[in-house]
Amino acid sequence: MSNSSSMAQFLLLAFADRRELQLLHFWLFLAISLAALLANGLILSTVACDHHLHTPMGFFLLNLSLTDLGCICTTVPKAMHNSLWGTTTISYMGCAAQLFFFLFFISSEYFLLTIMCYDRYVAICKPLHYGTLLGSRACAHMAAAAWATGFLTALLHTANTFSLPLCQGNALGQFFCEIPPILKLSCSHSGYLREIGFILVSACLVFGCFIFIVFSYVQIFRAVLRIPSQQGRCKAFSTCLPHLAVVSLFVSTVMLSHLKPPSISSPYLDLALSVLYSVIPPTLNPFIYSLRN
Repeated sequence: MSNSSSMAQFLLLAFADRRELQLLHFWLFLAISLAALLANGLILSTVACDHHLHTPMGFFLLNLSLTDLGCICTTVPKAMHNSLWGTTTISYMGCAAQLFFFLFFISSEYFLLTIMCYDRYVAICKPLHYGTLLGSRACAHMAAAAWATGFLTALLHTANTFSLPLCQGNALGQFFCEIPPILKLSCSHSGYLREIGFILVSACLVFGCFIFIVFSYVQIFRAVLRIPSQQGRCKAFSTCLPHLAVVSLFVSTVMLSHLKPPSISSPYLDLALSVLYSVIPPTLNPFIYSLRN
């Protein structure tokens, strides 16, 4: 029987068995990562250097780009390394670090998207109070709260997951370290239930943010539809479209990956869906915002 103290490494799921396809996946991930690094880097430098973008939305967009860079840099380099060298292993500590940083960045991103929704709500529904409600200090506090909540969420889940004794082998069946595949290797019923409880608490927090986003956009659309001129309505809608597109992409890919029916689950379908939600949104987000701005 193996446990968390004696297990030296985990086995990740390979994208392909043939060498030619492994190299193809390496070059594909290299292109995606370079595009994400370039696009998010350009947003970071543009927002930092252009004083016209020193606005609350620009500040939150800068933070969003940091989370996108973090997500890409957490999962893609190891996948590229394994595809290039034909390996599937990741060390125990490497897996713990990868899980922590992925949860940290993706949780922070979701909370930042919720705050950015609040920014759009105040800008359209309460424009006279925009400077008061979204001053520089308030924006800094909200961004710090998003990062801190993401950090605590990641720390809680990672510490609990890697405290579980593991006795079901070391094959994760995923191309990066996630909580569900690790829980399947656990032989501690109480520890398993404890992590499920943490996941339910996190799910309630995520659902609360989702309800807030939906409610905010209902109020935004009602306010926009009351604008008398068509040009004014189009301008107001256009300021919300990038954020709405990014939120829709983020939520839809995560839900598709984690809420699919078990009857259609398969290793390679799970692999494709995990790439869809962990790699595609951080790559496309800067392009979506760049089209508007």
